[in-house]
Amino acid sequence: MAKKSGKAETGLNGKTGYLDPEDWDGFRRAAHQVLDAALDKMQNVREGRVWNPLPDEMKADLLSELPEDGEGFQEVAERITELMPYTAGNTHPRWLGWVHGSGSPGNILAEIGAAAMNANLGGRDHGPIYVEQQVIQWCKHAMGFPEGASGAVVSGTSMATIVALKTAREAHIGVEARAKGVCGARLVGYCSTQTHSCAGRAFDLLGLGSDALRKIPCDDLFRMDTEALRAQIAQDRADGFQPFVVIGTAGTVNMGSIDPLGDLADICAAEGLWFHVDGAFGAAAMLAEEVRERVAPLARADSLAFDFHKWLHVNFDAGCVLIRDHDLHLAAFSHNPDYLAKAERGLSAGPAWPKDYGPELSRGFRALKVWAHIHEHGTRTLGEAVARNCAQAEYLGAKVDADGGLELMAPVALNIVCFRHLAPVDDLNVFNHEIVVRLQESGVAVPSTTRIHGALAIRVNLTNHRTSRADLDLLIDEIHRIAADIQ
Repeated sequence: MAKKSGKAETGLNGKTGYLDPEDWDGFRRAAHQVLDAALDKMQNVREGRVWNPLPDEMKADLLSELPEDGEGFQEVAERITELMPYTAGNTHPRWLGWVHGSGSPGNILAEIGAAAMNANLGGRDHGPIYVEQQVIQWCKHAMGFPEGASGAVVSGTSMATIVALKTAREAHIGVEARAKGVCGARLVGYCSTQTHSCAGRAFDLLGLGSDALRKIPCDDLFRMDTEALRAQIAQDRADGFQPFVVIGTAGTVNMGSIDPLGDLADICAAEGLWFHVDGAFGAAAMLAEEVRERVAPLARADSLAFDFHKWLHVNFDAGCVLIRDHDLHLAAFSHNPDYLAKAERGLSAGPAWPKDYGPELSRGFRALKVWAHIHEHGTRTLGEAVARNCAQAEYLGAKVDADGGLELMAPVALNIVCFRHLAPVDDLNVFNHEIVVRLQESGVAVPSTTRIHGALAIRVNLTNHRTSRADLDLLIDEIHRIAADIQ
């Protein structure tokens, strides 16, 4: 038997090549330093500016050359701590712009646990796989999908849409498309002019071409016009195309409008089409008793894409796809080469692996923070946060309507309010854009902008569990103050 040596093996230049710290006590102190800074940031999130631009000297440092020699964990801890204030600001209660979730302190614990486990959720029979399976079971229940449905935790709705539409493609022309391609099938799909751009990107990435996604006009409430949809389907069939999917939206990104999901489900049933729902943030309304009925028909979808990291406040990134037909979903992605062969016993045993429900083999343990978040808060509290934001949107919409210097530019359908400041200026679009930029630069609040019928709108999105009506009152006061300064 070879004699054991207490000395570490060495590589080039006498270096060991081991990455664990030699000073575990020192590393523990550095870890606590970062944890304390993270908790301080979350505890004091209501204080200070919303957006802190990254200082020029830090930008320059982040353009430095690739280090050959490491600095050590204490220096890295200090670098991480120094960087923490310089985010977009979506944890702040007056982050009111793009649809970013506001996160939660509890997710810090889950992220620590996930980092320590370093689990690959692609497959094999280990605990984290079962955590993801429970999350999917919970989601099926919450969204009204049948027990036999399937799903996966993914990076976000963009990836979920690709998974769903690939399954829809194979459902229409057969799983042979995985090997042979679409073979001139001339597939086309349908969405409204308000649908998120991820749908067009999915058509592109699936080899269908973004032009194959027909943009259907909307009605006065910015919902897909169902008569226009029927006419376009008939026209495409007459022209030799193969319609295969309709994409409805539960909460459009521009203004929160909700397509007539029940009518779209009826049309898909009559026409033999796959019904997909983009519920990126709006699907969360299924948890809120006060607004659930507005989105409830999404339970009739063949597939649903939504995010945990938006209106459910799980830290980035975490999304979900649900597929009504488990077997179709599995057939669209399952692949088991020799080195991934399943077994009856051992680490290669267990139920179907997550890699068989999407394109990623290497998958992080995103499901842990979702699982922990739901365990910590429960769906009732998460639903109450959604309902409160909807009530705040109605409050802000009414406040704008009652203000003679402001104009509401779209109905408040869910949680987004679009309006502009009226002033005797040459260009209201430029004027309102400047208001938004100055608000962001001031650090007081961060709304965003969009365009409605070509006119620029100040867009206030409410997917923030920390926002109060007082924050909205301050926003309006600041808009008036900045407008007066500009004129």
